[in-house]
Amino acid sequence: MATYFPKQGEIARKWYVVDATGQTLGRLASRISRILTGKDSPRYTPFLDTGDHVVVINAAKVQVTGLKGEQKVYHRYTGYPGGLRSEEFRKRFERKPEVVVQEAIVGMLPHTKLGRAMARKLKVYRGDKHPHQAQKPEAMALASKSD
Repeated sequence: MATYFPKQGEIARKWYVVDATGQTLGRLASRISRILTGKDSPRYTPFLDTGDHVVVINAAKVQVTGLKGEQKVYHRYTGYPGGLRSEEFRKRFERKPEVVVQEAIVGMLPHTKLGRAMARKLKVYRGDKHPHQAQKPEAMALASKSD
């Protein structure tokens, strides 16, 4: 028997809205990365992008546990000698909470062309407004801390 692989035109993508209010950053990121890769779908194929679109709202209300708020540091390198730039989590989160959430999710996707295609299906917004109402996104409730 031949294994069935979905064609590019046969993949019907859904749109989901995830509210990040009160969610733990890492747990939220791992759940969303599974949706973007398509692993929650029965049509999952490892070498095809079969995932759905995800819109994350209220990124500014996400939480971190433990001492990450005080001790976590983001580093980047400019490419020049002495060009290591560091920024503390709290400062970056106050400035750009949507970037913090997006980088956490994208970091859990494959670091390949396929992973970049999956990352393009992610939209993150600071507040509860988003411009994707025309796609009729479904609200997806992820398990919270109390579950």
